[in-house]
Amino acid sequence: MASFNKVILMGNFTRDPELRQTQSGTSVCRFSIAVNRSYSSQDGSTRDETCFVEIDCFGKSAESIAKFFSKGKPILVEGRLRQDNWEDKQSGQKRTKLMVVLERFEFVGSKGSDASSGSYDAEYSSPRGAQQQKPSQGRRADDLEDDDVPF
Repeated sequence: MASFNKVILMGNFTRDPELRQTQSGTSVCRFSIAVNRSYSSQDGSTRDETCFVEIDCFGKSAESIAKFFSKGKPILVEGRLRQDNWEDKQSGQKRTKLMVVLERFEFVGSKGSDASSGSYDAEYSSPRGAQQQKPSQGRRADDLEDDDVPF
C-alpha cells in the first residue's frame, strides 16, 4: 500500500524557538506556530479558527530558525507528520502527540519586517536555488563541451 506524508503550513511563531544540542552535537530546535482559518458560519457571521502546531527541526535549519525568528514572526514550513508516543508518569496513561518534522522553510514577509524572502532546505544550509558550484571562469556558453553540461 502506498503512502504519502507531506505538510505545508504558513503561520506565526507562538513563542521564541528553543534551541538545544544533542550529546553528539546536533542542533535541535522546537517551536510552535499558529495557523489561522476564517470561515462563514451558518448564520452568516465570520468566524476564526486557530490551530497550534509544534514543529521540530535539526542541524543548520535549527540554528537558522533560532537565530532569525522570534515570537510573532511569520514562516512557511514544509515537512512530514510524526506521532510521538509516551506514558504519562503521573497517571500512567499512554499519550500521543502529532508533530511536524521540518524539511524546508521560507522566510515570509517584507524586508521592513526583518524577514527576507528565501527558502531553505533542512538538509542544507544554503538558500534553495543558490549556485552550488563555482562559476566557470571566463568561459562562454559556446566554449562548453558536452562533458561540461550537467544534464
